[in-house]
Amino acid sequence: MVSTLVLLGIIVLVIVVIVGLYNNLVTLRNRFKNAFSQIDVQLKRRYDLIPNLVETAKGYMKHEREALEAVIRARNSAMNASDKAAQDPGDPSAMQALSGAEGALTGALGHIFALAESYPDLKANQNMLALQEELTSTENRIAFARQAFNDAVTRYNIAREKFPNSIVAGIFNFGPAELLESTETAEQRTAPQVAF
Repeated sequence: MVSTLVLLGIIVLVIVVIVGLYNNLVTLRNRFKNAFSQIDVQLKRRYDLIPNLVETAKGYMKHEREALEAVIRARNSAMNASDKAAQDPGDPSAMQALSGAEGALTGALGHIFALAESYPDLKANQNMLALQEELTSTENRIAFARQAFNDAVTRYNIAREKFPNSIVAGIFNFGPAELLESTETAEQRTAPQVAF
């Protein structure tokens, strides 16, 4: 009788531990998904600003049509990648696609800002100045949100790899999450010097 109660107590204790580990992994997974949602909000803000920037620049940069169209194509590609990543922020291929698309968009925007240097009237345009300020502010917000996301993913990945969490993660299919890393080259990482 006593041995049955001890065995029953051990079984209950094991179940409680497994439930606690499972709940912790669920909490951490939801935190990194929420952190990605914060990135997604800022990316959408950025995507909404870009058409205004292009429209403002279009009147001045008539001979730079190809560069303006490249920004729009890069924006559309980044929006598609962002939508796919938002569906499953833990998917490594979606995160890599988003990183690549965002790198291309950043490069296209840098090219537009560099070309704008050749157009003094555009540099002095109040709409262009305001849009540049908004984009700079949004880029800073994206950087902070990306850091929070990567921190949440790191906490989740560490928790799922620790013993005995790794056993529970394996049983309940808690796969690894992918960090949102920059795919920019060293040249792209250098911020363009733009003086409006």
